[in-house]
Amino acid sequence: MKKSDFYYELPDELIAQTPIYPRDHSRMLVYDRQSDTIEHKQFFNLVDYLEKGDVLVINDTKVIPARLHCHREGKPDEVIEILLLKRIDYYHYECIVKPAKKLKIGTVIEFNDELSAQVTEICDQGIRIIKFAFEGVFEDILDRIGSMPLPPYITETLEDKDRYQTVYCSESGSSAAPTAGLHFTTELLDSLKEKGVEIARVLLHVGLGTFRPVKVDDILTHNMHSEYCSINQANTDIINKATSENRRVICVGTTSVRVVESLSDDNGVITATSRDTNIFIYPGYKFKVVKALVTNFHLPESTLIMLVSALCGREKTLEMYNKAVSEKYRFFSFGDATFIK
Repeated sequence: MKKSDFYYELPDELIAQTPIYPRDHSRMLVYDRQSDTIEHKQFFNLVDYLEKGDVLVINDTKVIPARLHCHREGKPDEVIEILLLKRIDYYHYECIVKPAKKLKIGTVIEFNDELSAQVTEICDQGIRIIKFAFEGVFEDILDRIGSMPLPPYITETLEDKDRYQTVYCSESGSSAAPTAGLHFTTELLDSLKEKGVEIARVLLHVGLGTFRPVKVDDILTHNMHSEYCSINQANTDIINKATSENRRVICVGTTSVRVVESLSDDNGVITATSRDTNIFIYPGYKFKVVKALVTNFHLPESTLIMLVSALCGREKTLEMYNKAVSEKYRFFSFGDATFIK
């Protein structure tokens, strides 16, 4: 299976640079796999497609202001960018650094009077393990000096940083938003609950590996990135009961898919746990839990479009994407949504 099998042409002007207001007024392409039909709706119409007894699985991770600027000790005029990827322990983070060649093991870097750091390990592809030194609460310092780590294809300034958070975000730790969830409003969630839809929460801290391109031609040799995920017993029980009663489990975003499929056994029974996952879902994968999916439109040749192709089939996915291009849908993080039922 080749990377090029998942390519489609996308004009640059269809890459969304800013979010839609209100959140739930983005467009939504609805694909019914059973009838093989496509409809064009708005996201608030999702309530019409969900039924009493459905379980909607959301990822309640919260994005941290993970992009920082600093300089080497004694060189205040230079600019080095640090992007926090993954917390290893209270003081250590795995980071992407630019320019990487300046940061050798032992290099001391300074941010401001309340934060400094030292490089402790060199990894691949411009990645360093950095030990931070600070007084007080690290997250509070990030809120003051960090900025939201928007994907590189977004070039416009985000005026309201809360628009890169879901309305239900809870636990800090992501370097990127679970963007399918950005379409939901509190009012829409309330409408779904009133209809009898159950909400189950999972956690996956999104790393920037989500946006890394597949570099190998044979996707079976792709080295999938690892991300921390978790689900507690109460939410496990909600999903397992729905599965046992043959009710729909509908995931919001590929991150939620990765959690429930990673933490379930061959019979689709999920175990409450916390661990890293590097699950790679591509065509041929047999879903154990997920019955339907709310997601955005993803980059060509990405692991995300491969996951969607596992659910819909590669040819149908590309047909759906090409239709979205012709209908001028907005693509990627701040773009429009799809509901695959």
